[in-house]
Amino acid sequence: MFDAKDIKILNYQSSFDPKAFFVKLLGYWKLFFISISIALIWAYQVNIRKESIYGMESSIVVKEENNPLFTNNTSLIFNWGGTSDKVQTIITTLKSRTHNEHVVDRLQYYIKYLKKGDYFFEDVYGTLPYKVTIDKKRGQIAGHLIKIIPLSSREFEMEVDFDGKTDVMLYHYFDNSISSIKAPAKIFKRKFRFNEVVDLPFFKGQFDLNSEIPVTPGQENYLRFDDFNGTVAGYRSIYVDADTKALSVIKLELQGSNKARLVEYLNTTVELLKENELRSKNLFAVNTINFIDSTLQVMEGQLKASEADLKRFKKNINVYELESGGEKISDEISSLDIEQENIKRKLAYCNHLKTYLEKNTEYAKLPAPAVAGIDDPNIIANVSKLIQLSIERSDKSFSYKNPKLYADLDVQMESIKRVLLNNIESFKSALAIDLRAVNGRINEAEGSIRMLPEQQQDLINITRKYDLKEKIFSTLLERRNEADIVKAANISDIDFIDSAKDVGGGFKGPKRSINYVLAIIVGFFLPFLYVLIIILADNNINTTQDILNLTKIPIIGVVGKKNTENNLSVFEKPKSPLAESFRAIRSSLQFLSKKQNVEGTKILMLTSSISGEGKSFCSINLATVFALSEKKTVIVGLDLRKPKIFGDFKIDNSFGVVNYLVGQKTVDEIIYNSHIPHLDLITSGPIPPNPSELLMSEAMGELIEELKTKYEYIILDTPPVGLVSDALELSHYADATLYVVRQAYTNKGMLSVVNEKHLRGELKNISIIFNGFQNKAKYGYGYGYGYGYGAYGYGYGTYYEEDRRPKTMKERVMSLFKGSKKA
Repeated sequence: MFDAKDIKILNYQSSFDPKAFFVKLLGYWKLFFISISIALIWAYQVNIRKESIYGMESSIVVKEENNPLFTNNTSLIFNWGGTSDKVQTIITTLKSRTHNEHVVDRLQYYIKYLKKGDYFFEDVYGTLPYKVTIDKKRGQIAGHLIKIIPLSSREFEMEVDFDGKTDVMLYHYFDNSISSIKAPAKIFKRKFRFNEVVDLPFFKGQFDLNSEIPVTPGQENYLRFDDFNGTVAGYRSIYVDADTKALSVIKLELQGSNKARLVEYLNTTVELLKENELRSKNLFAVNTINFIDSTLQVMEGQLKASEADLKRFKKNINVYELESGGEKISDEISSLDIEQENIKRKLAYCNHLKTYLEKNTEYAKLPAPAVAGIDDPNIIANVSKLIQLSIERSDKSFSYKNPKLYADLDVQMESIKRVLLNNIESFKSALAIDLRAVNGRINEAEGSIRMLPEQQQDLINITRKYDLKEKIFSTLLERRNEADIVKAANISDIDFIDSAKDVGGGFKGPKRSINYVLAIIVGFFLPFLYVLIIILADNNINTTQDILNLTKIPIIGVVGKKNTENNLSVFEKPKSPLAESFRAIRSSLQFLSKKQNVEGTKILMLTSSISGEGKSFCSINLATVFALSEKKTVIVGLDLRKPKIFGDFKIDNSFGVVNYLVGQKTVDEIIYNSHIPHLDLITSGPIPPNPSELLMSEAMGELIEELKTKYEYIILDTPPVGLVSDALELSHYADATLYVVRQAYTNKGMLSVVNEKHLRGELKNISIIFNGFQNKAKYGYGYGYGYGYGAYGYGYGTYYEEDRRPKTMKERVMSLFKGSKKA
């Protein structure tokens, strides 16, 4: 009856179609919409529950500040060295535990000022009208919130909920120890005054009012005392690094939730660093001053004793007569005594320095060589280097606990110490030569003195002793004044370029916009992965293109999804698109039959791969459209194993084809007249034990021949060809075989069975009805299909569709959810 070339067919395609895949994704738009919406809601909840983090910055410069009072004539000479390695030392110090401990202790940042928010406690440091000053020697409550409610500008209420605990832990910030006491009550509540000491077993401190911030009565805030070491560990996360373009510039950045804390901490850590650096820089001068002070105490006593001796001697004699004869000798010997004393003082310093170097490893307390009048550049430079390295090692020992990190400094100091000891020995040798020369000249002068009268000799000796002590004392005072001037004039090598300041901005996170972007990505990716798995795992036929890719059997028509409770869809809704699709198939069959000059009764056999593909549904409705066009039509139920069609017509299946085939009934006795005009029905009857044998019998041929005399169209509803062979036994009776394929139900592999039988000639004049079609993007439909004449119903079906009342809002919402569930 039919030939495959009579129906248009696309070429076989096996390649991946990205457009079809994209269209399938669009079919799940509701799932994507719900997933992305949930992800965005999740991102919003995360954003509002996270505390905002800010970053404050500052920058400092490290330079070599020479004392402006140093001149070529300055007696005290201090060599501080340059900025080499100083930048890295400062960076290390700013990150060190010890330095940050000092900063936290100075600012008392272990005290948290909090306000209860919707999702977390917010740090409100710097915004409250009061600040707490605690007694560090007394224990402060740990692990509990202290509620503070200002009642007026004078009074506030303190409340502590001890949660039923009997023991309360206390922090002692004086020595960072922990103790415990008995809880005074389950809930402690009492009123106190601002600017007065609050003395409690678990708290001692004072709430000092800030006149610049007004008091808001009734505003609840909280205090919390945190662990000192934990607080320090948090601030050691400060970012410190040298500028890549200017190595003497150091940039600092600190992140946190409270801008006021960040600004104050950054500025304080630099100020403390400047103080410590200046203290180290002045250490040379301080050591010198201390050394001179201890010497001056001894010299002051000796000077007073010499002065008293001179006064007693001058009391009973005529000093002017005695002095007139020995002024020249007296001046000469005084000058030699001073020169001798200077040499001895240098030797004493060298001996002291040698002994100190040999017995000690801490060199930061060495006095300046200039205090003893030593001007040897090697000794001055090496003592200065040794002091500087000792200070640097001391700083690093607090920063690093691994001895290998500062062992190099030990090697450098040991090397400088050996060189310095050699310098001392060489200098002492030179001093010894000078001392012998001075002693010789003094002996000559003393010989001249012995030639003078006895009283004049006594006056010269007493005056000589006094003048020497006075000169030494004056020299020491001069050295001390110079050291004081040097100390006062010193300035730090560290200075601000930009101090930390809140000028707005500084927001670091959470990156709320990124969270929303990530939410969209995750919200899209999860359903995308789900849909991809479904598509890859889906081995069912979903589109006409799937059929065209798998077989060369033509598609004669596309049938929509059933729109009635029973299978009589065409009869109950004759103007529906579904009815039009069956009319389109009828038109195609009539056109082809005329083209091939097929006369008389037309026999159509409907089969499928497996049960459930709508074979009986298509048989009933195809027969209905022929009957409605006033063609005498009969449906013959030949699925003897699983009969179905009788139920839709409300007919008893007590007898049927089986009864005729076994000779129990005649043809007229097994024919049922249905309520549809021009449509009769022959059911299968009781299930036989040998259905294949009955269908192969001569009686089956006789039944067909007799039906040809009564009807214009005979519709044979046969068993699935993929399960049993009954349909193959009946195919030679049929003028055309209609193979039913159901969307999203028929497995692609099933078409290989019908392909094989078609190629072997077991199924002739075969065409495919695509049943249960839904024009949804999730099936990849939407880019056209070419399969001959069956599309007619979808082109014009909506024109004939019955009028419907508008849907209510409730019905629209319910249909939306039903659609998402099906997707």
